[in-house]
Amino acid sequence: MIITDSNIPLIYQEKVKAKAKNVTIHSIVPGEKSKSLSVYENIISQLLAIKFSKTDLIIALGGGVVGDLAGFVAATYKRGCRFINIPTTTLSMVDSSIGGKVALNSNNVKNAVGTFYQPEKVLIDLSTLKTLPNRHFKNGLIEALKAGILGDEILFNLFYNDQYLGALEEVVIRAINVKKKIVEQDVYDNNIRQVLNLGHTIGHAIESCNLDKVLHGEAVALGMSYVLGEALKVKTKKILRAMNSDLNFAINWQEIYNFILNDKKVSDQGIKLIKVDKIGQPYFVFVNEEELLNILKGE
Repeated sequence: MIITDSNIPLIYQEKVKAKAKNVTIHSIVPGEKSKSLSVYENIISQLLAIKFSKTDLIIALGGGVVGDLAGFVAATYKRGCRFINIPTTTLSMVDSSIGGKVALNSNNVKNAVGTFYQPEKVLIDLSTLKTLPNRHFKNGLIEALKAGILGDEILFNLFYNDQYLGALEEVVIRAINVKKKIVEQDVYDNNIRQVLNLGHTIGHAIESCNLDKVLHGEAVALGMSYVLGEALKVKTKKILRAMNSDLNFAINWQEIYNFILNDKKVSDQGIKLIKVDKIGQPYFVFVNEEELLNILKGE
């Protein structure tokens, strides 16, 4: 089964279909709302109807939503079947297609239901980006910028010196390698891997409250603006302005605050935030509810 969405050009579906046997294509509505239990149940019902087996293959063809949904289907159908991820967006190429995190949203909480399930292969073809809308193209590159902040000053400077478009393959490879090195140290996200959540605690809440308005990378950029050291924040804002990434969203901070309190990164120690003052040196801090509210208010 190829799981894709209606934004993916048919030529991509046909190219993949031509390489497989007995193919069923399941196309979902684009967007985070398709990462739902109801869509998941529809796919499971279809797999059962066609007598899909554990040795058959789920192929995710699309962006992060498709990859998360298809990966969760593969992880849970008959306790796990084969899975290949073919990301077609910058965001999924540099971030969500590797690392094994798969999930669904529930009760308006992003990734509330999920697990870890590694694909057999991740196949990346940069030519698929030619059909990607510019806003979505830049949205994914923000995750590559985040990777540079976490562990690759050369990658960061490709953005800072406005060289990233002419070195797109290098940008993608460097971003993947930053994530790969971190994930290999902590596959199940118990410790060091959590630095990949830079900007995500606040970012996921912004995204959850504005699913139809704010893209993932944009939300992460907004989230990072609260946790970077001052000099790094100034440089990052300069990069985002040069990328023409419009981050002028109307944000309800009380709503954001309530969502963060339901986030998986909240524990008895408090709300965990990842901070970076110097490229390649992320660290954790815990804040209480009052401190978090003050951060969101800019106090």
